Amino acid sequence: MTTKVVPGLLIATPDAAQAASEAAGRFAKSIREALRDRGQAAIALSGGSSPLPAYGLLAKEAIDWSRVHLYWVDDRAVPRDHARSNVRAIEEAFVAKASMPAANVHAMDGGARDLAASAQAYDEELRETVAAKLGGLPALDLVVLGVGDDGHTASLFPGDPTVHVNDRLVAAVPEAPGREARLTLTVPVLENARATVLLVLGASKNAALERVWAVNGTVDETPARIVRGFRGSVTWVIDRAAGGMG
Repeated sequence: MTTKVVPGLLIATPDAAQAASEAAGRFAKSIREALRDRGQAAIALSGGSSPLPAYGLLAKEAIDWSRVHLYWVDDRAVPRDHARSNVRAIEEAFVAKASMPAANVHAMDGGARDLAASAQAYDEELRETVAAKLGGLPALDLVVLGVGDDGHTASLFPGDPTVHVNDRLVAAVPEAPGREARLTLTVPVLENARATVLLVLGASKNAALERVWAVNGTVDETPARIVRGFRGSVTWVIDRAAGGMG
């Protein structure tokens, strides 16, 4: 039997709707704490279908969005108006409903012709606009992540060396069979976040979660295991199916 230790707080909910509500509440809590303690908040959101309902609920929260800055965890190398663009999905699900000032929306440029240059520009933007912990890297107040069926998180994929990048905050990920090239935040900035919430839904995620939570394993096989080294708070919000309970 595989020994498991969940790194962080685990919240198991009956279904996806309850998970979205719970996650949105956790997002709002972290943002309010940042506004209370530092006067503004910097958040980074992931795309994919799972978190979009939670983002819609978050947008309804009574928060001063003029003091919140939004960043992207990753995006696909597609134009901003493409159906697979994470920028487009999050703008539609959250930004348009939260009435966030345009100057506070720091979108990745996944459609750039030169992805390496785009990654460098986003790295510089993070360093210039996100407050750092004393003597350290930019510290996002909230990062929202998911876990893919294959165990990836952000755009850090099994077998891809990007999971080991530690000399920059943003990296261009080359295309591979079955997926586009990507831009992604790297481990150094992800692990420096003050709070991370992982929203994981569906039975197809159970095997990946088992590998993330196993005491033994590698980030090369299961990149989402990077969470085990995060320095801030970590909260898992899952539904029964993802937890193997239904």
